[in-house]
Amino acid sequence: MRFFTAFTAFLLLSSYVQADSAKRIVALAPHVVENLFAIGAGDLIVGTVDYADYPDAANAIPRIGGYNGIQLEKLLALKPDLVIAWQTGSKKIDLTKVEKLGIKVVYSDAKDINKVADELRLFGQLTGKNQEGEYAASAFTAQFEEIKTRYATGNSLKVFYQLWPDPMMTVSKNTWIHQLLSVCGVENVFAKGSTDYPQISIENVIKASPHVIVLPTEKTKKQIQMVNWQKWPEIPAVANQQFIEVNADLLHRYSTRVLQGVSDMCDKMRHSKAHYNSL
Repeated sequence: MRFFTAFTAFLLLSSYVQADSAKRIVALAPHVVENLFAIGAGDLIVGTVDYADYPDAANAIPRIGGYNGIQLEKLLALKPDLVIAWQTGSKKIDLTKVEKLGIKVVYSDAKDINKVADELRLFGQLTGKNQEGEYAASAFTAQFEEIKTRYATGNSLKVFYQLWPDPMMTVSKNTWIHQLLSVCGVENVFAKGSTDYPQISIENVIKASPHVIVLPTEKTKKQIQMVNWQKWPEIPAVANQQFIEVNADLLHRYSTRVLQGVSDMCDKMRHSKAHYNSL
């Protein structure tokens, strides 16, 4: 009788969790879409934003806006029972309106690479895919630990991460990208910047004298004015032609694919280290 009671309680709890799980999700950031697909919940997404383009199936999801704001009417027409928003990528005024209409809003806040695993677990709980979320989180953590161990040794290099060329911007110590550079065992020359994403000049870069310049490739509709670094051969990175191109979609999104991005970047840093060791 005791076993029957416990088993019945388990079935009731499981039914409650399943019934309470989100069935129609609006995901307001590309990394949210990626992480939902990573736990097998991609088919629950009924709406998303511009640039949510991975995996391929994500391209078929209706768009309701982007970084400039969301179209509330389109969102409501999708009848979501859950909206997952990005703290720094969605307009608060839009989300306040959504909450006032009684729609549940959960915020993604994975500013630390170690929190990606936590977010996978959270998404698993929200969608009734706890087991899938736990598996994806554990796999992410194990792979990240392996990457950190792989690149922990070797001499350090002074690195400039050119986040954006015009106006020229970089990253300081409190950013996600700085964490990724640290995994590669290199020194961010603008780590002590006064803001998270300081705007800098060519003169600042010359003074910092980086051994390597990292150039992320962005998907953007804007016209980008590229920097002709060959004009400044006094910079060691230029004199030694040590430019590293990286995939911004992999490195800048708080998703499981960041491990591909950081591994690629660290591999390229290793080649740069070998170059300087050979001088």
